Amino acid sequence: MSKKVAFYTLGCKLNFSETSTIARSFEKEDFERVDFSEEADVYVINTCSVTENADKRFKTIVKQAQKANPDAFVAAVGCYAQLKPEELAAVDGVDLVLGATEKFKITDYLNDLTKNDKGEVHSCEIEDADFYVGSYAIGDRTRAFLKVQDGCDYKCTYCTIPLARGISRSDALENVLNNAREIASKDIKEIVLTGVNIGDYGKGEFGNKKHEHTFFDLVKALDEVEGIHRLRISSIEPNLLKNETIDFVAQSNSFVPHFHVPLQSGSDDILKKMRRRYLSNLYVDRVKRIKQTMPHACIGVDVIVGFPGETDEHFLETYHFLNELDISYLHVFTYSERDNTMAAEMDEVVPKKVRNKRSKMLRGLSAKKRRAFYESQLGTTRTVLFEGENKLGYIHGFTENYVKVKAPWDPVLVNTLHQVELTDIDEDGLVRFEFVSNNIMA
Repeated sequence: MSKKVAFYTLGCKLNFSETSTIARSFEKEDFERVDFSEEADVYVINTCSVTENADKRFKTIVKQAQKANPDAFVAAVGCYAQLKPEELAAVDGVDLVLGATEKFKITDYLNDLTKNDKGEVHSCEIEDADFYVGSYAIGDRTRAFLKVQDGCDYKCTYCTIPLARGISRSDALENVLNNAREIASKDIKEIVLTGVNIGDYGKGEFGNKKHEHTFFDLVKALDEVEGIHRLRISSIEPNLLKNETIDFVAQSNSFVPHFHVPLQSGSDDILKKMRRRYLSNLYVDRVKRIKQTMPHACIGVDVIVGFPGETDEHFLETYHFLNELDISYLHVFTYSERDNTMAAEMDEVVPKKVRNKRSKMLRGLSAKKRRAFYESQLGTTRTVLFEGENKLGYIHGFTENYVKVKAPWDPVLVNTLHQVELTDIDEDGLVRFEFVSNNIMA
């Protein structure tokens, strides 16, 4: 009888793509993959270190696994496992903790699946995380996350990612293209490119800092892969989003007019303290360039509130900066101290209460921005890719420029592309539409 394995992923799209790759290695060892809520012989939890909550959630998830099968073997992998392996190993019920380089060889560590009294740790020095493991995830039938790059050479003062994932390194261009072709052959309509710092793509193609290709080369090559209807750039640093890439996306076959560009602060003083590699004027320039070439483009922004030294004046500078920018939505992060980062040692700590208030204000601004963007799209004709889930009797989908639409549930629409005219905004904030034609585009 084949053994069963279940996976739980915390954190980013990159983690999801890596979980899928790890899962495929279990399939090669004749494991059957089951849902995390079901009884399994092995539970693998892919951890995240970006927010405080990820730490707390880990313990809850271990308990969930133990509830489903008290005798199961529990393994922790991923960023938090690299940063604080001993801490995870000490959690009751954890048997194995694998760091950044070991996680892709997890099946080598599963000898007899006997539960350990204390978690066994295999974690390299992060300097050894210098090789690249390509991966992609198929979360549902409609889209796949394709990893093209890992690690980061930037030293932002608040971030643990370089400590958790090592130096910046990339997949070989041919590998990425092969993975993209493989995804296309599975009738998946959209690929989202992921990595830690994807604009840095190319670096480390040969296991050193030499490289033949750039992010722009990658974009051009992917645009020619047949069978992919949509390519989406997940998140790219403003200083690495070049004019040539923006201009290419504007006239490309497959790349969609949607950019997610981290800002983190609208105050130059705070950007310098964070050690970001640009100032606010460059960010304004990037937004203008996108909107000039693609007026209908959707632009998402990451922003951190409550960074040490962020005064009310700095925060209002950020608020007004974002309010005046032609952007579509925000991802707001409340600053939380991470061990072994420079920011954790800084003075002028912002009280938690103040951080939360600022976060709430920016989330309110985000809702306003999203609404205004959706309103600007009413009356236009767009292409919608419908998703696979029945949500309270409705099917949802996204236009190429990331407007979320809804219609009464119809299983025939799942994983199909249709031309629609956006008509009005429903009370839940999602957009209603009319089909322009009943022909399925793909």
